[in-house]
Amino acid sequence: MQKSPTPQPAAALDSRQLDLPLFAEPAVPTPPSSSPVSPSSTPSTPSPPKPDALRAPDGTKLRSLTLGSQTLHYVLKRSARRSIGFAIDSTGLTITAPRWVTLADIETAITEKQRWIFTKLNEWQNRVEQRALPRIDWKDGAQVPYLGRPVSVMLAASHRALTFDAARAALALPLPPHADPQQIKDRVQGWLQGEATRIFGERLTIYAEKLGVSYRAYALSSAATRWGSCSSDGKIRLNWRLIHFPLSIIDYVVAHELAHLREMNHSPRFWETVESIFPEFREARQTLKHHPPELLPTL
Repeated sequence: MQKSPTPQPAAALDSRQLDLPLFAEPAVPTPPSSSPVSPSSTPSTPSPPKPDALRAPDGTKLRSLTLGSQTLHYVLKRSARRSIGFAIDSTGLTITAPRWVTLADIETAITEKQRWIFTKLNEWQNRVEQRALPRIDWKDGAQVPYLGRPVSVMLAASHRALTFDAARAALALPLPPHADPQQIKDRVQGWLQGEATRIFGERLTIYAEKLGVSYRAYALSSAATRWGSCSSDGKIRLNWRLIHFPLSIIDYVVAHELAHLREMNHSPRFWETVESIFPEFREARQTLKHHPPELLPTL
């Protein structure tokens, strides 16, 4: 095992990295006549910070800006880029701005793009609500996605142990016909997590050998917005809910995290490293763009 480099922040593959890219000049749709604020309005002073300030899913403090009758919350990041970028996904608005740009300039840019911002935020909210509505009815005949295909849950009191018939895509639980839904859910989720542990471990071994690297340890995670992460000391975490996807998607995330053992960033060299062991990464990445963890079936 190679000596670990100087500790760096963990590199992570999350829904924001996998969704809308940052861009400086998004197209702005024609604003509705009922919009409360005109694009040329002077930006309002942001609300004063509060002790219990809102935070993003990753813990980052959210900034707030009042625009007419609406309050916009967003994450502000500084970088070496040359322009102000806007990215919107299921977690909300993220703005990336050059370190030299003032907060006043950022607020002016937000005001100018407010109609586009609110339109996209509404689109994401509707998307989340529509995708999150279906819930699994935990009873005999329930279906759960496993490696990209539906698996039927069967209650079989006569069975002594849980059994999975891959040919029939059926998971038989040793439970009575009217078992408690929570009990059924716990058994199925336990099985899925066990499969995740087994399959992810197998794929990590295969792709680590391809890349010629060694990872120190790996564990499952239940992160709400992150598919996986890799720390500079070789510890990898993979979201167990990847078990819902086809094996090709799992392989992409595995290859992505292992590539961080070579490049703890998302530079061109990093993507070249990913491609060297998983040439189809672009297709898999596109699939995950439309399936952040929070939009998976409600278990």
